[in-house]
Amino acid sequence: MAIKSFQGKRDTNQGKEETQILVSDYMTTKLITFKAEDTLDHVINQLITYKISGGPVVNEKNELIGIISETDCIKHISESKYYNMPSDTNNTVGKYMVTDVDTIDKNMNIFDAAFKFISSHRRRFPVVDNGKLIGQLSQKDVLKAAISVKGNTWNS
Repeated sequence: MAIKSFQGKRDTNQGKEETQILVSDYMTTKLITFKAEDTLDHVINQLITYKISGGPVVNEKNELIGIISETDCIKHISESKYYNMPSDTNNTVGKYMVTDVDTIDKNMNIFDAAFKFISSHRRRFPVVDNGKLIGQLSQKDVLKAAISVKGNTWNS
């Protein structure tokens, strides 16, 4: 018996473009943000209150200027304890925030964003449109998108 080539069921949707799942469909838009002049004590209280590990720093025009994280706060605390100095409440976010921030585009495919998470080892990316902060995409948001696909192809 000869083996015939099997091509499988013909897909009637071949050639049609599937709807992409975009970052903007899953990003968080209600964010806790900080200002450069905020104190680290304020940041620490907000991080604890809202159970978050960091947040974007914006100026008066809501433009992203940095990120402040638990690590940045802990660095300040450990340095002041190491040098046996009291925690200085005059230390501001502007002094400790990270200003070299990777962002993600709202029109990026969510699964391309997943690859960006893997390759960068980041937990979240701010989403910026024309310099203004419009949201944030976390790894958890990507997981929510993956669950919503439910058996559909991951190719978009």
